[in-house]
Amino acid sequence: MQIPKSNFDLVIFDCDGVLVDSEVISCRAHAETLTRHGYPITSDQVLTRFLGVSDREARLIIEGEMGRKLPDDFEQQVKQATLQSYADDLRPVPHVGEAIAAIDLPKCVASSGTPEKIRRGLTCAGLYDHLAPHIFSAISVKRGKPAPDLFLFAAGQMGAHAERCVVIEDSVPGITGALAAGMTVLGFHGGSHCRPGYDETLRAAGAVMTFDDMRQLPGLIGEIKATRNSDPST
Repeated sequence: MQIPKSNFDLVIFDCDGVLVDSEVISCRAHAETLTRHGYPITSDQVLTRFLGVSDREARLIIEGEMGRKLPDDFEQQVKQATLQSYADDLRPVPHVGEAIAAIDLPKCVASSGTPEKIRRGLTCAGLYDHLAPHIFSAISVKRGKPAPDLFLFAAGQMGAHAERCVVIEDSVPGITGALAAGMTVLGFHGGSHCRPGYDETLRAAGAVMTFDDMRQLPGLIGEIKATRNSDPST
């Protein structure tokens, strides 16, 4: 199903957990590295506490709790551990390539990850060429998610007004940031990291709709617009 260009001006995709099924890999690498540096934590705990939060923001929280600084190259250690697993374990979210092709709108990526991590993940999943060069990282803004900065930066770079953007997110911080930017948000809960009932969490955070199969996405974008068109106040 192809969506007319008049519905929205821009679709903004989160990366981890939306385009690539990488959250389990990332959380495992983060947990193992933190534990090695004296902050015992499990992959599930990392997922619960830091899903959608930028590495920079997560580090500040952890250092505050530890009362000391992590090594200067901590992020590099986590990144290397993550990237080592990508070649063997990383997969695209099922059917996301079909969804991207079916949405006849400008698209970009707005991710909390570093540029290298985003590029490597999308490349391993076979998605990089579908979305490059419109790929934006939280390192380009002062505040990462849940602040709106990254979403507003991406929209500005793409020449789109915030109210004409639809964001595809899988995390509460991501949804919070997109809403703060004045954008419409769809919540995706089809990644391997999503637990039963996670769709309710995403709706409670403000997602206008939730879905767990990327083949639904083109139709959902059209449905949002159809609802708006039927409301005289929109």
